Amino acid sequence: MVYSVAIAGASGYAGGELLRLLSAHPEFEVRTVTANKNAGQPLVALHPHLRSYAGMVLQETTAEVLKGHDVVFLALPHGHSGALAAELGDASLVVDCGADHRLTSADAWEKFYKSEYHGSWPYGLPELLLPSGVKQRENLAGVNRIAVPGCNVTAVSLALAPGLRAGVVQPIDLGAVLAVGPSGAGKTLRTDLLASEILGSAHAYGIGGTHRHVPEIIQNLSGPGEPVTVSFTPVLVPMARGILATSTARLQPGVSAADVRSAWSLAYADEPFVQLLPEGEFPSVSDTIGANTALIGLMVDEAAERVVTVTALDNLVKGTAGAAIQSTNIALGLPEGLGLPVNGVAP
Repeated sequence: MVYSVAIAGASGYAGGELLRLLSAHPEFEVRTVTANKNAGQPLVALHPHLRSYAGMVLQETTAEVLKGHDVVFLALPHGHSGALAAELGDASLVVDCGADHRLTSADAWEKFYKSEYHGSWPYGLPELLLPSGVKQRENLAGVNRIAVPGCNVTAVSLALAPGLRAGVVQPIDLGAVLAVGPSGAGKTLRTDLLASEILGSAHAYGIGGTHRHVPEIIQNLSGPGEPVTVSFTPVLVPMARGILATSTARLQPGVSAADVRSAWSLAYADEPFVQLLPEGEFPSVSDTIGANTALIGLMVDEAAERVVTVTALDNLVKGTAGAAIQSTNIALGLPEGLGLPVNGVAP
């Protein structure tokens, strides 16, 4: 069976990456692409690298245009998916690559996003280890709504969840500092994202618990009656795409380095898209560019009594479009990895 696909927000970075990956998917056919201010333009005018879509024209983003497809991907800015999704009905599988349906707490949404809350959808991070001991993929089969995680959230959640679920690290005083590329902010023209501003420099933002991804990280890592505390600091660096997340956690008393490595090894032993590197090895962002792969390096800092993880992923693939397609595969009963690359592009 071939599933018909529409992509709202196809002119942006996330939309473009969805298109690139879907071009190699044997079960999906992109039939409709939409945009807002770019409606009416040829798709390849916005994405000249996507030659297989020559001839497609961006239509206006409306529910009427999107209805009638088997799968609708919403690659829209935060705050723009909720109302549109409510008009689409239940006939289509709708996958939101924005933040509108990620948070289970209305209070957290209103505090960090300051707009109307549209509820939560099944969460599209299949490898996330839950407090019950199962993976989030168990909650995705057969659903018709999916909320794709934030890219930074993916890196931190995958980095720390195994230790928390195994009880080898403490839930308080988690830390994460991330080097991130500006493509995560989308194509919006902003002075702080201009090449002249970021080349040869690096600057932190969303400091002191103010970043919108903080409540999502807490949501993913907390257990029943055991909320986590996390200090999360992203740092914008001059690379077009990618995330390198250094995440740390306090060891529980009496836990050995062997216990720590065992927790992460068991969590990801059978995961093709999340791989724990051998002891003493740590990933670079370039190892993951173009791939739906997160690579994790792990070490115990004995003197500081902390676990240190270094996680690399492509924010536009495993951090967004790849996760969306992976979760969609599960929802439709297709092989989870169908159409998704494990190998990156180098140099």
